[in-house]
Amino acid sequence: MAFSTLKKDRERGFLDGQLLIAMPGMADGNFSRAVVYICAHSPAGAMGFIINRKQPVTFADVLLHLGLIDKTDAIMLPQHARDFPIQSGGPVETGRGFVLHSDDYTSDSSIPVSDDISLTATVDIVRAISEGRSPRRATMLLGYAGWGPGQLEFELANNGWLNCPATEDLIFDRALDNKYDRALALMGVSPAMLSMEAGHA
Repeated sequence: MAFSTLKKDRERGFLDGQLLIAMPGMADGNFSRAVVYICAHSPAGAMGFIINRKQPVTFADVLLHLGLIDKTDAIMLPQHARDFPIQSGGPVETGRGFVLHSDDYTSDSSIPVSDDISLTATVDIVRAISEGRSPRRATMLLGYAGWGPGQLEFELANNGWLNCPATEDLIFDRALDNKYDRALALMGVSPAMLSMEAGHA
């Protein structure tokens, strides 16, 4: 599914707002030990964001790239803007930024993902964050993960993923290194259990 097909008034699919947790045998290297937050799922496909991948780009880099500040302004950015998290959201459109955020911020372009979380992919939220008007909780992701019609269902049926309801704490937690293990813990599963299952035909 392409991001451009994500609409405000869409009917939510059964995986909307769910986490996908990659199984150890995941063949696609893009998704090894990935935790993916699904934003849209329908017969047309699915799209979401990997929420446990680091990204070397900083928020100041994004502001400079968009021409919202110059190098002199970058030095003067407030601490909250300098520290704003940027992650690698997936292998599709990696030069494009998306902000997942709590629903206390909204604009004409914000799309509700769940009852509490929205997605905004326009420059207005970037400007708001730089000016101290950011949502209560938010993270920026460069790129996204997309699946064509029936593709994700096929991968689930073939034990490529586990899925469970997402929690806001896990989505916005900045500690990425052990997020995979903590996502599994939401399901009462340990990585060792998965390794054992992966070893059996």
